[in-house]
Amino acid sequence: MSRTTSKFSLQEFLGLPAGNDRYELIDGEIRRKMSPKYQHSTLQLRLLLCLNQWCDRALCGRVRPEWGVVLQKQGQDWVPVPDLTYISYERLPVEWEEDEPCPNLPELVIEIISPGQTFGEMTQKATDYLLAGVDRVWVVDTKAKSVTVFGTNELPQTIWSDGTISDLLLPKLTIPVASLFAKTG
Repeated sequence: MSRTTSKFSLQEFLGLPAGNDRYELIDGEIRRKMSPKYQHSTLQLRLLLCLNQWCDRALCGRVRPEWGVVLQKQGQDWVPVPDLTYISYERLPVEWEEDEPCPNLPELVIEIISPGQTFGEMTQKATDYLLAGVDRVWVVDTKAKSVTVFGTNELPQTIWSDGTISDLLLPKLTIPVASLFAKTG
């Protein structure tokens, strides 16, 4: 699906037919996103449930899995597909229901490190998100059983399995990190 003579434009990328695979637009190239495994999808589900329940209680926004986000990276169109994306109703009204990538800057994206990816690669991606205007990035490390929170103009903070995620950006949301990594029966 890659070209040797030219790069894909945002419009060409968005015009691709829908399918079962997920793709990202990075530096004008279309790259297939890694298919999640059991542990990854379990973490994604647990985080989705926590954030969705919080959104429903607070009536503040929406969280979606595997939802492409239209951003800019070094002056080029960039469409990453975070594992989870949260955007408030202030940035994207509750009435919006278009079948397209997230058109506005989300407050939070979450990336779960998959086998074959490194924390260093995810740190670079978190930096790219922040430079593009995303307020927060959570990088979930399945091996270290931790969540590292990246924010604009602040040092990253790693929350280990004995800690709790809370964020002023997401008032009254608390997630014990241990609950994300608990064994399932």
